[in-house]
Amino acid sequence: MRAAVLHGTAGSLLLTGLVAAPAGGTPAWPGPAGSAETRGTAVAAQRAAAAGIRFGKCAKEEHLPGTLQCGTVTVPLDYALPDGKRIKLTVSRVKATGKDPRNSKRKVPRQGALVYNPGGPGASGMYFPLIGFLPEWKPIGAAYDLVGYAPRGVDRSAPLSCRDPKRLLKAPSQSPTFPSEAYKKERIAEAKAYARGCAQRSGTALRHYTSLNNARDLDVLRAALGERKLTFMGASYGTYFGSLYATLFPSHVRRMVFDSAVNPDPEKVWYRNNLDQSAAFEVRWADYRAWMARHDDVYGLGRTPEEVLRSYEKARARLAASPAGGKVGPAQLQGAFLQAGYYDDYWPQRALALSAYLKGDPKPLIQVAGPHPEAAAEQENGSAVYTAVECNDASWPTDWRTWDRDNTRLAQVAPFETWDNVWMNLPCAYWSAPRQKPLDVRTLPGELPPTLILAAERDAATPYEGAKELQRRLWGSVLVTENGAGTHGIGGGPNKCVNGYLEAYLLEGRLPERSAACAPHKEPKPQAPDDRARDTRGAKDAKGAKDAQRAKGTASSKGSARSGAVKTVRQVP
Repeated sequence: MRAAVLHGTAGSLLLTGLVAAPAGGTPAWPGPAGSAETRGTAVAAQRAAAAGIRFGKCAKEEHLPGTLQCGTVTVPLDYALPDGKRIKLTVSRVKATGKDPRNSKRKVPRQGALVYNPGGPGASGMYFPLIGFLPEWKPIGAAYDLVGYAPRGVDRSAPLSCRDPKRLLKAPSQSPTFPSEAYKKERIAEAKAYARGCAQRSGTALRHYTSLNNARDLDVLRAALGERKLTFMGASYGTYFGSLYATLFPSHVRRMVFDSAVNPDPEKVWYRNNLDQSAAFEVRWADYRAWMARHDDVYGLGRTPEEVLRSYEKARARLAASPAGGKVGPAQLQGAFLQAGYYDDYWPQRALALSAYLKGDPKPLIQVAGPHPEAAAEQENGSAVYTAVECNDASWPTDWRTWDRDNTRLAQVAPFETWDNVWMNLPCAYWSAPRQKPLDVRTLPGELPPTLILAAERDAATPYEGAKELQRRLWGSVLVTENGAGTHGIGGGPNKCVNGYLEAYLLEGRLPERSAACAPHKEPKPQAPDDRARDTRGAKDAKGAKDAQRAKGTASSKGSARSGAVKTVRQVP
């Protein structure tokens, strides 16, 4: 899905381009500055500014604690027709505390609203305001109203669906590293059926779920909050439509933080970004295996990354023959370990589960990798929005032979995620809605206030080259890099150096004169079997701590959303 830095042999790959013609329909190019969509956005923003947002108690369906206030903002489904059909986006808020957490006698002046998006596409930011209760975020929560929202299509914001959520519970399932021709035909048929389901369930509205409309929605939300200029933090995919916003509405920007940036190069969106992402995940998978090898005394999975890989493949083969608990097959295993590629705080738990399984105890693996029926509806919705936005945003190859050729080559050097990434995105080859031409993200000197870009050097989900490309395109932006680290979403996390730059920018508008670097945060400590009872992830903590922890973290990972694995939705720090 996102751009890449290709390491080692993967870097020598020359991957073919994509087919120019979209599958079905006439391209729906974004219009110029005086387009109907631009005028429609201005009309919608004026209406939203007049109406405001009536914040009150959150609806029970949101499953949010009483510390949050909720409301809605109305936006046009089609910005070219602002008087046509309208949809409501749900919004959440925690007001600025005004209290300096480091000096109880000092009052902090309010600086307005900080709007946050966790990425996806398909992730909700409704839990985000709770992050203000975490120590790393209290200084920011003192000065800003923390505002989250569910973008169009997500949760109760005109929700999208492409199939019955019950079908996601189909498990166990296979995930061959080098699929046979018969398996490929089966997945092609599934992709075609999925694309048809999206069209049938949403009708003509489907075409309006795009990154450009997400950027326009953001401007209407700004106006509804009573903000003359926007202070925004986007993570992962949130950086992409945030960069579209900066290009479309540079004079409306106060401050913007891009955390774990998607490569905005129009030639990368989205097919090539996915190829690059698969290559980068191979590197991060090697990092994780090296960590497990360093802790062989705890896990017994092997003393070298190669030995750990053999242990992992042994588990895959065993699960293919006899799924754990009748629920966890190779696809579910892969989904669980893909999540570890996003976040290294998953490393101890996943390694412990793999170790226990190979030693005869499948329960930890079933717990971390098994399907969760209670999450099926949310997972299906997130997958539908992800697919609709990415398929609508740009042209994709419509000839299976292009996908097969490019990914067969890539899988030779990067087998870990390559084919699962194909199956996740293949409906875009058979998409019936019209495609858009990606906007050329770019600002001129003095057009946009200085912005902050945060990136981990070994991030696989949004590889580092994407952050450098975004910096080249947004005049005056400054890049802060966490060297040698690979966690996806680093702002407000465990790295005090990164957080210092984030606070200085959001609280004082201060940036370093040139790009800066931070040493990596500490690697996670290994978790022995006796430590499981003390593991806070999934434990029955106090309600407030659980909610704050859910607000922490980063954007939604792909996981194996169509293979029955649970899709992780974490909202970035």
